[in-house]
Amino acid sequence: MITVNTLQKMKAEGEKIAMLTAYEASFAALMDNAGVDVLLVGDSLGMTVQGHQSTLPVSLGDMCYHTAAVARGTKNAMIISDLPFGVYQQSKEQAFAAAAELMAAGAHMVKLEGGVWMAETTEFLQLRGIPVCA
Repeated sequence: MITVNTLQKMKAEGEKIAMLTAYEASFAALMDNAGVDVLLVGDSLGMTVQGHQSTLPVSLGDMCYHTAAVARGTKNAMIISDLPFGVYQQSKEQAFAAAAELMAAGAHMVKLEGGVWMAETTEFLQLRGIPVCA
């Protein structure tokens, strides 16, 4: 299984890392079997799957549902799931609760967006065992 340590080693050795977006089990299985290293469950599913005009309507429940589906189709790839807008910006404790739900759904790492103002939240999550892609 691909881990953070695996990715660090690949980078250090100059190996290319393949990362694609997946939203459900069948495509996740195809990508995993093809050797894709990382699968991103992106909040872009708001536009590509749900038909919205943006990612704003995507809920944490939506992300957990799709993360669990991708996890069921994956044996080796690392799964990174987006924290959707509004579930982590209010406080680091809010971010932890949302990230813990994604991890329970099958994510190996969570992704959040923001600038330096998110550094304290990122550190808070990492100190509590949640890998973060910022």
